[in-house]
Amino acid sequence: MSNPEFDVRKFWEALDATRQSRNMTWKSVANKTGIAASTLTRIGQGKRPDVDGLAALLNWLGLEMSDFYSHINSEQNNPEALTQVTALLRADSSLSRESSSMLVEMVKAAYASQRDEKD
Repeated sequence: MSNPEFDVRKFWEALDATRQSRNMTWKSVANKTGIAASTLTRIGQGKRPDVDGLAALLNWLGLEMSDFYSHINSEQNNPEALTQVTALLRADSSLSRESSSMLVEMVKAAYASQRDEKD
């Protein structure tokens, strides 16, 4: 089994998606989390955050550190990404039932399209 590796790109994408969904600027994220704006910039450039910054940002995201670790060449029984995304969309209380269903169908179609291209 290989050592786990922190996926900075995946972490950045989660930060950016959350920032956008909350209609926030990067400056307001920095203020809300107590993280220096320069730290956010460095993460965006692919650099790993320090442990205190990581903890604060994970708390703000409401996610766990394990969500951003990949196990290279390790066969784990992880849930499918599509399963996770659709479950989150259906559970989002800010969306109507119709809206979440529409988004789920859009994600499924896009996911299927990308999988077909890979094959």
